[in-house]
Amino acid sequence: MGIEYGSEVIDKDGKVLGTVDYVIRNSWTGEISKFVIYRPAPGKDLTFSPQDVLEATESKVRVGISSDELKEND
Repeated sequence: MGIEYGSEVIDKDGKVLGTVDYVIRNSWTGEISKFVIYRPAPGKDLTFSPQDVLEATESKVRVGISSDELKEND
């Protein structure tokens, strides 16, 4: 899976949410457990798990949630 630092993250509607700032890996298996998207203030950083990912390439990650759904949860 192409979830790497600096990968652009887009929502299911194609809007850019930000870039991957931090990847959290399981220390036993090395598998990705979460990744964080940094957003400048006043936005909150976003945390996703690999289960949220619809598609990932070397430079882009598409998640299965829209930016409107994120705003509802803020």
